[in-house]
Amino acid sequence: MELFRIKQDIPFMSYGRLTTTISLVTFLLAIFFLVTKGLALGVDFTGGTVMEVNYPQPANIGNIRAAIDSIGLPDATVQNFGTSRDVLIRLPVKTGVTSAKLSEDVLHILKLDDAAVEIRRVEFVGPQVGQELYENGALALLLVSIGIMAYLALRFEWRFAVSAIIANMHDVVIILGFFAFFQWEFNLTVLAAVLAVLGYSVNESVVVFDRVRENFRKMRKASVREVIDNAITRTMSRTIITHAMTQTMVLSMLFFGGEVLHNFALALTIGICFGIYSSVLVASPIVMWLGISREDLIKPEKKEETSEALP
Repeated sequence: MELFRIKQDIPFMSYGRLTTTISLVTFLLAIFFLVTKGLALGVDFTGGTVMEVNYPQPANIGNIRAAIDSIGLPDATVQNFGTSRDVLIRLPVKTGVTSAKLSEDVLHILKLDDAAVEIRRVEFVGPQVGQELYENGALALLLVSIGIMAYLALRFEWRFAVSAIIANMHDVVIILGFFAFFQWEFNLTVLAAVLAVLGYSVNESVVVFDRVRENFRKMRKASVREVIDNAITRTMSRTIITHAMTQTMVLSMLFFGGEVLHNFALALTIGICFGIYSSVLVASPIVMWLGISREDLIKPEKKEETSEALP
């Protein structure tokens, strides 16, 4: 499906050095913030107390958050859970205070505002469990990256696999850099968004790479630069439609999904924006600089030798 067709190819590859330089600077800045500031890990990774409370009427999240802040817990997360009357409260570990004492203090301050509030459950997530989740999340990220490289190497050629994984890691590191710079909470939902961005970004790269391979068969007299420029230009309509629809859905979660989905949608928003950029203006120049050629994708046909029968 195409809403519009661009008649003249856009010379994307002539800007390759500029776009990859911008990406490299952004990538290095993200690493700098990750090293100097680090991620603001949530209770899922650091450990802490999880409380579920119930109100007889729709809960006022703002008042609950203000009440918890007043007892020295500004890093607590408060969100609706299931219904508007159920509230999930995540409390970080506090030095010198047990989980039982912490939950009692929170329940006490909530009862001062509304005596009808009831506690449904209290769970403690230990630091060891959080460390295991952190390690398993890093392992999942590594395995997904290896799977992507293997898939692209088998379907296309190793140069495409290398360029795609560089572009995808570029997206992931930049997302993490944003979360480190602004100190947004990094939890399991954000990790899920990062893994989703990996799959989303590689899909865009595959679309462009597939058109490159097709162009090598059709445009036999064109240079590699012209082949890649044509491939990107011919997929522009599809790219704009796909990303516009996806971004619309993600932005609706960001603005209307509440605190539960906010960081998840935020990570997806950043990932989609940089995913478009990297798939077109990072992966393609890299695959060109790695020396891709027509012979790498189109194997020469073997001529079958036939022997004539003797009279």
